[in-house]
Amino acid sequence: MMVLIIGGSGSGKSAYAEEVTVSLYRQNISSKEKPPATKKYYLATMQVYDEEGQRRVNRHKVLRSGKGFLTIEQPMSIEKALAKMEPGNHVALLECISNLTANEMFNQEKMASELQIIENVINGIAILKEKTAHLVVVSNNVFEDGAVYDKAAMEYIHAMGIINQRLAVLAEQVVEVTAGIPIHIK
Repeated sequence: MMVLIIGGSGSGKSAYAEEVTVSLYRQNISSKEKPPATKKYYLATMQVYDEEGQRRVNRHKVLRSGKGFLTIEQPMSIEKALAKMEPGNHVALLECISNLTANEMFNQEKMASELQIIENVINGIAILKEKTAHLVVVSNNVFEDGAVYDKAAMEYIHAMGIINQRLAVLAEQVVEVTAGIPIHIK
């Protein structure tokens, strides 16, 4: 099962996603229907460039401490995280799509079209969904302020909109978190 959790910056979506992931893991290990989950993974996509980025990473580490997550840092090509997981039936939390998309889009080593970036992100997540017991995916609402930005930023916002729509189709559950309150959409 895949759960998509979306929300704005500071909405509480990360804390909620961790709660959902831990709950799915507990449900899965007690289920008699399929092999129980063996590990709980946190797939981190943020690349740290400055002190602010490091503070955000540190805050997320504190939030998930003591919850049994094994962290895999995979800023691009998210499907490659599978090679870093031990064999077994796993529950994974992917944090987050906005970083993954930006890393793919603004990578200086390879230039790809907006459409190719969208396909890469969606295909990688579809592979993760297929190979895990449960996948919780966090994404941001980056397009709600109504402002117009430069061409590159607008392409990124457009790509995020399409990715979020396609992830919502892939997901069995979609939840938007606003002011720490989860609103179940699907």
